[in-house]
Amino acid sequence: MVDVKRLAAEILGVGVSRIKISPEAQDKIEDVVSKDDVRSLIDQGLIWAEPEKGVSRGRWRVRHQKKKAGRRKGPGSRKGKRTDEEEVWKNKVRAMRRFLNTLKRKGKLDPKTWRQLYVMVKGNYFRDLGHLKTYINEHRLTKEPVR
Repeated sequence: MVDVKRLAAEILGVGVSRIKISPEAQDKIEDVVSKDDVRSLIDQGLIWAEPEKGVSRGRWRVRHQKKKAGRRKGPGSRKGKRTDEEEVWKNKVRAMRRFLNTLKRKGKLDPKTWRQLYVMVKGNYFRDLGHLKTYINEHRLTKEPVR
């Protein structure tokens, strides 16, 4: 007996695992010799190919609805740049305040100028520490240039 499933798979253009044979066709299958015999069984509906199994969209639909409602969007679900804006702000301001306090402690800034710059730092006037140093040097707020 020829391997009927393999021949049917070739004819239908699918994998062998998708080929199904009706239990009523068992006696007819023993008589199969050629591809033409298999084709006739396919035409009779005794051999057929199961439909492809797809991936269910159900879980996606549920997740999509939740996302539309504003859920599942926390920091653990995000890709890309992970630094929190607040953290960036804190690190920047702390660096500038440390620098101002060092200048004040060394006596390069008088208290009035220190307070003025401190408030400007708090008001986000400077984009980074380099900008603060440039501002101090350009406005000659210290006796010698700061580095």
